[in-house]
Amino acid sequence: MTAPVIVAALLAVAIAALISALVTWTSRPLLQRYALARPNARSSHRVPTPQGAGIAVISATLVVAMTWAVWTNVAIPPALVIATVVIALVGFADDIVPLPVLVRLVLQAGCVAAVVFTAPDDARVLPALPLALERGLIVLAGIWFVNLVNFMDGLDLMTVAEMVPVTAALLLFGLIGELSWPAVSIATALCGAMLGFAPFNKPVAKVFLGDVGSLPIGLLLGWCLLELAWHGQPAAALLLPAYYLADATITLFRRIARREQFWSAHRSHFYQRATDNGFTVPRVIGDVFALNLVLAALAILTVRSGSMTVTPLALVAGAVAVGFVLRRFSRPQAS
Repeated sequence: MTAPVIVAALLAVAIAALISALVTWTSRPLLQRYALARPNARSSHRVPTPQGAGIAVISATLVVAMTWAVWTNVAIPPALVIATVVIALVGFADDIVPLPVLVRLVLQAGCVAAVVFTAPDDARVLPALPLALERGLIVLAGIWFVNLVNFMDGLDLMTVAEMVPVTAALLLFGLIGELSWPAVSIATALCGAMLGFAPFNKPVAKVFLGDVGSLPIGLLLGWCLLELAWHGQPAAALLLPAYYLADATITLFRRIARREQFWSAHRSHFYQRATDNGFTVPRVIGDVFALNLVLAALAILTVRSGSMTVTPLALVAGAVAVGFVLRRFSRPQAS
């Protein structure tokens, strides 16, 4: 880790934040006119709010990441860039005129598969499995991850509270040599872009990310975490997004068990139930942010310790921390 690299990383964060903020600010009047999210029974907001600021976040992320990649002489996979743009366009179309579920899934699956199956053959998480089987499982996990990031983007600053700690931890992993530089450039730029978006999304939000933001953010973050796992750090790759994974996955299985239309909009995520149980939005976001800092610290511990004993303990500690927050969210607050 050298001082010039740290300075360059901080500069990339600052530039991405500035671009994201400027594009969000200038595009808001158009989004107000053409992409207005009106509240309904399943919404967490109470007034019509423009959505689609993900255009700013994704644009800032790709521009800064690709520029930094050129400067450091590394290559971001073209399939990832193309898939991100395509999935953003699908999300933007869905923000304006809702698309059929099957159409969205097919297009998302194509984007995720293009990224996964163009990766080098020596990029493995479970070498004991046949390559085709492992890649197929990763595609399924990737489709779920893209969608769960979208599902969890249902509260002011929620995605900021998730993405900033996770991407900052990924940047740190890159600085200590535990993550590929293409992934570091994506994570760094995404961290900055989310910081630039944050002032517009703080309660009460002036603008939402929309599917044009949450879906490609899920793809980009999922790829960075996959790169971390390919780099020999699967425990860290699981710990960093553990809250999102737990909240979204448990909610999905509960809805399936209740024979509900699990693909339709709802308000049964733990963070949504928290607001129904008396938690204020800032308190929910504060708890999620604090939890993500704990998970990031545990992930860093698994990477730096290099101990086969520490990793299982860190995973258990992460599960306990996530379980504590989920249980807390699911109980009514004392009046």
